[in-house]
Parts: sequence; C-alpha cells; structure tokens
Amino acid sequence: MRSFITDPTAPKGAPIQLMTANILWADDEIDLLRPHVLFLQGKGYTVDTVNNGLDAVEKAKAKEYDIIFLDENMPGLSGLETLNRIKAVLPHVPVIMITKSEEEHIMEEAIGGKISDYLIKPVNPNQILLSLKKNLEGRRLVSEKSTSSYQQQFRQLAMRLGDRMGTEEWKQLYSELVRWELDLTGSQDPGMADILRSQWQEANAQFCRYVADHYVDWVNGKGDDVPLQSHQLFKAKVAPLIDEKQAPLFMVLIDNLRLDQWRVLEPILGEFYRIEEQGMFYSILPTATQYARNALFAGMMPADIEKRYPGKWISEDEEGSKNANEADFVAGQLKSLGKNVKHSYHKILNLNAGKKLAESLDNLMGNPFNVIVYNFVDMLSHARTEMEVIRELAADDAAYRSLTKSWFEHSPLFDILKGIAERGGRVVITTDHGTIRVTEPSKVVGDRNTNSNLRYKFGKNLSYEERDVLVVKDPGKVFLPKTNVSTVYIFAKGARFFVYPNNYNHFVTYFRDTFQHGGISLEEMLVPWAVLKPR
Repeated sequence: MRSFITDPTAPKGAPIQLMTANILWADDEIDLLRPHVLFLQGKGYTVDTVNNGLDAVEKAKAKEYDIIFLDENMPGLSGLETLNRIKAVLPHVPVIMITKSEEEHIMEEAIGGKISDYLIKPVNPNQILLSLKKNLEGRRLVSEKSTSSYQQQFRQLAMRLGDRMGTEEWKQLYSELVRWELDLTGSQDPGMADILRSQWQEANAQFCRYVADHYVDWVNGKGDDVPLQSHQLFKAKVAPLIDEKQAPLFMVLIDNLRLDQWRVLEPILGEFYRIEEQGMFYSILPTATQYARNALFAGMMPADIEKRYPGKWISEDEEGSKNANEADFVAGQLKSLGKNVKHSYHKILNLNAGKKLAESLDNLMGNPFNVIVYNFVDMLSHARTEMEVIRELAADDAAYRSLTKSWFEHSPLFDILKGIAERGGRVVITTDHGTIRVTEPSKVVGDRNTNSNLRYKFGKNLSYEERDVLVVKDPGKVFLPKTNVSTVYIFAKGARFFVYPNNYNHFVTYFRDTFQHGGISLEEMLVPWAVLKPR
C-alpha cells in the first residue's frame, strides 16, 4: 500500500517526501533493467521483478500491487495477453505498458485494454519516475499545486475586493472564484477550501452592496457601465445568429444552471462542439423563473410584459403556471426583431418528453430556429429540498455539481445535444438564473397574501431585518408588477433565506443548506451563456 516517508539523506531543515508503493515489473530482459530497479528502490519504492507473463499473473494474484510495469514483447504469454489476465484479477490497478514497437495497432490494443500509460524503449529512470508520479501521485500533486497557486492568488483577490469594480470586473472575479472552487474540490488541505469559502462570502457581501447601489440605474439604462441583462440577451446574443441561409440554430435553456455547473458540463460537450463564444449576463431581480425567464423570452421587463400582453403575465397570487406563455413571448420578440422565420418551442418537464424530443430531431432541422427549455436542474434544486435522498446526494456545492454532471451524461438532453451536433445544427446554451446554497436564516413577517419564495418577498405589510435585504419600495422603478400601491419587494442578500417567526427552528433546520434562488448573489445573478458549433 502507498504511504509517504522522509528521505534520511535530505539536508537538515529540508525534508523530502518519498512515496512508497509496491511495484511489479514484468520484462524478459529484467536483468538488464537492474539499474532502473535500484533507482526506484532508492526512491522508496518496493519492486518485485519477473521475466515472463505467466509469473506476472501469478504474482498479481498473490500480492497486492499499486502499479505494474509490463513489457509488451515477451516470449510465451505476450504483454497484451498478460494485460488482459491481470485486468481480470486486478481491474483497477494501473498498468504501464513498455514496448520497443511503435506500431499503431499495438498501441490501440493496449489502450483498449485500459492501460494507464505507454512508454517506448529504451526508457530512462526519469521517464519511469514521471509515469509513477503521474499515476500514483497525480491527484496529490495536482491538489498541492492548486493549493499553492491559490495561496499565491489569495492576496491579489483580497486586494481586488477592496477596489472599486465594474460589471465586467465582477464577472471576471466570479469566474476566478469558480475556477478555484473547482481546482480545490477534493483538496487534501481542507483548510484552503475553508479560506476560499470565507473569501467567497466576502465577495458576495461586496457584490450585494454593489448591486444595491447600481441596480435601479442598470434596468433604466443609465450610466456608462450598464451590463447585459436578462431582457437583452436574446436580442444581443441569439437573434443575430438566426439565419435561414445557415444551419438551424437551437437555443437550449437549462434552468437554474450555475457557472460552476456549466464548467463541469463544458468538457463533456467538447467532444461534439467547439465553443465559438461564451460569457455571462446579469439576471434581473427577482432571480426567479417567473421573472428572469419571461423577461429573457419576451425581451422586456416584467412590468412591460404585463402591459404588452394583457392576461399573459400571471401574478403570483393567481392560479396557473407562471411560465405558460413563453412560446408567445418568443414569437412576439422574433417579430419585433424582424426575424420572421419558422420556429418551434419545446419545454421538457420529464424524462419521457426528453426522449420523445431526442427521437424527433429530424423534424426540427427544417426550422431556422428552435427553442428548448429543459427543466431538470430546477426540479433537482427543488427536489433537494423535498426529498431526503437528494438532500444526502447533494449535501454541498461539490456534490450538487457532481450530481448535475452524472445526470447530464445519462440524460435525454445529452442525447438531444449530440443529435443536434451530428446533424450540423448550431446551439446557444444558457439559463435564466442560478441558485445559492442558503445557510443564514433571516426573520420576516408578512400577511397571508405574501408569496412563499425563500429569497424574495413582496407585499404591503412586510417586516424584515434591514441589513439582510435590498428593499424596493417603488416596484415601478425596477419594472416589477405591483398588486397595489403599497407593494414592497425585498431581496435576500448573500446566503440568507427568509423564515417566519412561527415554527422558526423547524423551518431553519428544514431549509438550511438547500439550494434556492430569487435573491442577490454572484451564484444567482451572474449567468453563463455560450455559442456552440458542431465539430
């Protein structure tokens, strides 16, 4: 089994960690490789040697090895045959194939046999050592490198948080925090992850103050630093790509998709697509489906939708789906932009609907433009609140990413995107808003007509903690509908969530560490988008 020891020959004050591991080396010329074996033993490794494949298989059955070096060209049982037998016994032990041959078919067979590395003779000791480190210590070395790099960047990030930043600088900072979050996931130094989380909380606190200072100006188009927002995305990034002379364009909106989740899906799609352009936009408030997604598809703010489409803006206190008219909003925006093309709209709410759409892609290829709304991530975030099993599977942000990735790889959505690529279609992939894992309860009191969302509230008799919220006392200034002249909106800042005083402790326990949306945070407001072209 692998462990670490200190090199006794290291200078005082500068200990060097050596790795101990059990190595099996099979080569019919093993005697000629004695210097290599001695070199590895000097580095702390235990090396057993055999000169044929049959003995290698017997050794592998009798002793637990951490890694195996295997000569491809041995008399009797060949290297590839030996590989197959060893993998039947020890399927997870890394095997390094060593050969004199550079023939492509041999490499392909070895790789198909799930080797971990491939070296060409003659090999030198440093090549062997590098392969060992890569396969036995790779995760530790990457973790240590990431930790060291973050330590170097920590001060710079802290200094930037102290500077006055604009809308682009906040996007860049958020992107960097996400990168470090991904790099440090699984780090062997949990203290670094704690430091990053602390820095993330500070960033969110600063971001909330920034949004509170500028949001009214943004939605009114005032100032020199107005970011791209929900109601502007379609016109700016989607409509210019709709062209009857080009391959069909698919707009795929995966609801509730955060930047970190997009980052783990991006490499999966890389096999089928080139990313031509990508970036982020700012979700409007509330960062909730009814508001942000309707604004995106209609190309206008919620209060304007209510005026432009009488009866199609469904208030939260009314019965019925709040996003039932998205197809009409898409059609209206296309017409207003002069894009009078044949198009389709599809909302996928369950597995069977996804499979059905994947099977009918050929019928959509004649449309210059198609919209697909995929609701899984929203269902997952809500299910995480409601279902104990999901709560356990998505216990934190890293687990939530992992669950999203696992679902995507086996979902009809992945089949749909692969099918579009195979047919030469283009894709704009985006979302309506993100989510945040809430941790800090904030007491709120409202009458019985107050909405139920944990991250934003509106009503006429709200009582709340001033420091925890952004208050909008005149909804008209931010283009939000109001049910009466006294309507007030409040938005939770950072990782807070609203709880009523009645049964306070019960609901704090129930909702803490669940993923919610509707308020102000980097995770909810800074939304990814990307333009994909098939390879």
